[in-house]
This record gives sequence, structure tokens and C-alpha cells, in this order.
Amino acid sequence: MALLQISEPGQAPAPHQHRLAVGIDLGTTNSLVATVRSGSATVLRDAQGHAIVPSVVNYSGDGSCVGREAQQYALTDPLNTISSVKRMVGKSLEEVQGQQGLAVKVATSSTASSPRLHTAAGDVTPVEVSAEILKELRSRAEESLGGELVGAVITVPAYFDDAQRQATKDAAKIAGLHVLRLLNEPTAAAIAYGLDKKLSSGDVDNDSIVAIYDFGGGTFDISLLRMNRGLFEVLATAGDTALGGDDLDNALVQWIKKSAAITELTEPADLRAVHAAARSAKEALSSADTTEIKLALLSGAEINLSLERNQFNELVEPLIRRTLAPCRRVLRDAAIEKSAIKAAVMVGGSTRVPLLRSLVSEFFEQEVLTDIDPDEVVAVGAALQADILAGNKPDAEMLLLDVAPLSLGLETMGGLVEKIIPRNTTIPIARAQEFTTHKDGQTAMALHVVQGEREMVADCRSLARFELRDIPPMVAGKPRIQVVFQVDADGLLTVSAIERESGVVASIDVKPSYGLSDAQIEKMLLDSMASATQDMHARKLAEQKVEGERVIEALQSALQADGERFLDPDERAQLDSLCATLKTAIEGDDADIIKSAIADIEHGSAQYVERRMNASVREFMAGQSIGNVEESLTGRPEKT
Repeated sequence: MALLQISEPGQAPAPHQHRLAVGIDLGTTNSLVATVRSGSATVLRDAQGHAIVPSVVNYSGDGSCVGREAQQYALTDPLNTISSVKRMVGKSLEEVQGQQGLAVKVATSSTASSPRLHTAAGDVTPVEVSAEILKELRSRAEESLGGELVGAVITVPAYFDDAQRQATKDAAKIAGLHVLRLLNEPTAAAIAYGLDKKLSSGDVDNDSIVAIYDFGGGTFDISLLRMNRGLFEVLATAGDTALGGDDLDNALVQWIKKSAAITELTEPADLRAVHAAARSAKEALSSADTTEIKLALLSGAEINLSLERNQFNELVEPLIRRTLAPCRRVLRDAAIEKSAIKAAVMVGGSTRVPLLRSLVSEFFEQEVLTDIDPDEVVAVGAALQADILAGNKPDAEMLLLDVAPLSLGLETMGGLVEKIIPRNTTIPIARAQEFTTHKDGQTAMALHVVQGEREMVADCRSLARFELRDIPPMVAGKPRIQVVFQVDADGLLTVSAIERESGVVASIDVKPSYGLSDAQIEKMLLDSMASATQDMHARKLAEQKVEGERVIEALQSALQADGERFLDPDERAQLDSLCATLKTAIEGDDADIIKSAIADIEHGSAQYVERRMNASVREFMAGQSIGNVEESLTGRPEKT
């Protein structure tokens, strides 16, 4: 008799077999890879003991190199050395061209919406550059672990939109990595912090709300999470994808140029050198009160400056204070007070800046927690999640509930947005809503998926368009078209539509060609609050225009069918005049005037509607007994 080895889905066939999975922090400035060994998560290091892989790729005519080796080329071969590529992933050509401090050349092809970067090895996309970094991390992991990976959990900023998340998954696919899940960076930090502390050390209670302040190289996120016995629930999230440690460096670069009387850095190598010096000065001032900046540039200029911490603080304080506005907003979104926050966890290398720690401590009215390495905590949390998803801990209890950072909805008549999934909704999520046709005999419906907080489509971002065809021709309003929005655990969206009577189906995976601009994500929320009153009036006007057009179409259809039968010439002229008045009102911009004109038509056509209904009843009753009528209306046979 043959013996079959049976295992639970997602688990290794043998109880002792450990499936190799890793967590990857794919950062703007630096990247790391971590795994779980002997029950604890550790960051994997290279032969020289370095944990951090600089997120830098150099493309020479002979190929490419990644990390520290590529970083060495930043000064000698800047035009072929690409750094901070995370800020380009999922962005349009125009957005990348507008970025500051970009040393590489961007192809200006008018046909490509996604940017291509010129290098000696050929043009490459940001996705391909990210893939090179992921290949390096994969190689380090497989060498360290001695086997092939079954998958990886890759972290992304909480405010990454659908295009940026999809681009990250595409980069992983190119690198030969199976993505177990895309995990929001603040959530990964919460996993590492909560499990390392076991929620029982006294720092955090077993049912607590924790703030994760993540100030990375290129992005800022603030998330509030409730942690309780393996449940990590994101209550709310906010942030700024155009603010990070790079911006602190840029502020310091401007100070260096001004102090050294340098008007412009024309040599790419000089630009790289000054940026590297600014970063080194920032890091030095995290532990020292003063530092020296000395450089000899290719242009012949020499820089010999002394920088004190107080001067540095003055330069970066406005940038750090910008992070406090999302902190206030996330508290409002979660409807909690500062006193409910039990801990504020620092994530990201730039959180080592003393002024930043001081201002954030002052905001949350408590000392921030900095005892976990801010560079490694995200990778560690991702590794812990990867270990569970790989099936190595079947008894582990961990449930992650992230949220959608921006609202998702559909365009409706009049250019209005009908929100299907509001922002800060827990994901994964599936929500359905029914719509119907606007015109008689309509056999197709165009669906326009949008993202944003405003009431009008023109003020939101278009994600995708698709059509539902072959709808059976029916009277307007009769078809029942159910539209389903599904956001998976990675934050990726699928939209489907089905006509309930015929079963006709259409669907689309929303994969826009590029993402939101740097300013757009933050601006969307700010605009929604600043323009709330204006949006309300705009929505009211659009709704009244749609209703007015519906009333005119219905009345004119009826008049064409039997107007001469039920109206004398004077009555017909009066209704035609009311229709003309409503049409004029619709062309204007006063919702109250349109509403009043609609009411006038409804009042003026009341006798006409009554005559039509009476005639329909008489025609229906003609030649029938009361019993037959009752059976027709109720479906019950006449009693005998």
C-alpha cells in the first residue's frame, strides 16, 4: 500500500522543513533584506558585515552593478549612476523630469508615458532599476540561506498609490521574486516592534494604539495602529510622498552653495559630491555639535565650511514641522486624542536627527521610542510576516488590517463622483453598489474609475475606464447593474460590473501607466477640506442639471407620444414654455433656479399626468370583471 504525505495548504510537506522566505525593505536611499532564523528575525549581511545595500545602480557599457560598488561611481560616472529611483517608480515622464537634483538624463520621447533613463548600457525604466536592486537582495538572501526563496514580503510606503504598488510588483517579477505580499512600511514596523516587545514589557499594553512615525529617505508616513494579541489594525494613515531625508539633504546643499558663493553646479560629479557631503554632515550632527565640510570640486571651487547643529536645525525645522500636519490629520481621522497614544515609534534613518525626535516628542507629549534600529525595523517586520505567509508558523496568530489611503469611486451623470470605498477603509475589502441606465433602450454603459476626495470628477485622478456592453434594451432606470470594487491585501484594485437580469459581465484590473505626482497625493486631502463648501455647491448644481435633463426628456417623450390627445393648444404651449425655461436654467449655474424650474414643470404638468394615468386605467379595465383585475394585480385567482 502506498503512503501519501499530506500537508496543510501553505505548509511544508515535512514538519521540520523550513521554507525560505524573506522580508525586503526596498528603500529610497538604502535597502535591506531580513529572514527568520531559529524563531527570530535577523537582517542578512554581506561578506564584509554590511547590512545596508545602498539603493544605487550603475550602468556602464559592460553591464550594471548595485549597492556600495555602484555608489563609488556616483562621483566618477554620475550620468550612468541612478539613485533614489523609488521616487520615480510609478511616475509619469513629466513628473520625473520635474524632480530636483536628478543627475541622470531622462529620455524625452513624446510617445512614452513612463520615463526612460539614458545610460551607457541603454535606456532603462525605473521599474528595471528597482529590479536590479531586488536581484542583489535576492542573491544575498539565497547565498546566506543556501537555497532558493519561496517568496518575499516587500514593503512600500502607506501612501503608495495603485500604480506605484503595481510597479513594485512588476520589479519583483523581473527580479525573479514571488511576492507573498506588499506590506505597508508602518505596519511592518509595528509587527517588529510589537513582537519584539511581546506587548508585555510594560511599554505597551495588550490593547494599545501606537503611532508609527516613518521618515524615510524619500517619503513620510504616519500611521495609527491598534495592536491586540496578534491583531494589527491600521486605524488611519496619512503622509507626504514628497518629503523625506533627501529633502533635509537638499536644504543643506542649498546652504552649502550659498555659503560657498556657488551659483550653479554644472558638473554632475560636483552635484553628487555636494549631496554626499550634505548627507555626511547631517549624519555627523546627529551625535556631534559641529562638523566640517571640505570639498574640492571639478569646477575648481573649494568648499571649506563649518556647520553647527543649531544652524542645521534652522535649515531643516520647517521641513520637520511639515510632518506634524499629517500627524494632526491622522488623529482627526481616527477620532482619538493624543492621550490615547501609548507609544510613538521612530522609523527611518533620518529620525536620528535630534531636532526631529524633540519636535515629535513634543507633539505626542511623550518620549518617542528609538531603541529599535530605525534602519532595520521595517525589514525585520516584513521578515516576520513572510515567515508566517510561507507556512513556517501554522499556529501563529497574526492578522494585518491595512487601510486604503484615498477614496475610490465611479463617475456618475453630471461629472459627479460616487465614492464606493472611502479612504481609511480597512483592506482587503469588496464593496458593491447598484446603478442603472439614464436613457431608454440604453445597451452599454461606460464606467470611469477615479481616486480622490473631491465631489467632481475633474478634481480627482482618473484610474481606468471600461465598458459594460450588451445590456438588454429596457426603459431607463429598469436595468440593475451591480458594480463591485475589490481591493486586495496589496492595495491593488479590481472593478467588475454585471447586469443582474441578463448576467452580462465586464471587469478590469486597474493598472494605470503611472502614479500620482509628488504633490498630488497630499494636495488631494488638503483640497478636499479647503474646497468642501465649493464642492457641495458644485455637486448640488450638477445633480440639479442631471435631474432637469431627465425631466425634460421624460416630458418631451410623453408629449410626442400623446400630447395632442390630452392637451389643448394653450396647455401644450404652456408646457413647451416651461420646458424652454428649464433648459435656460440648466445652461446657467444656479442650482436653486433649476430646482424651481423643475417644480414649475411638475406643477404645470400635473393635470396632463393625471389624464394619462386615468386613460391607462380605463384601457386596462375595459371588458374585465373586478375579479379578473384583482387576479392580474395580485397574482391570486378570484375566490368562488
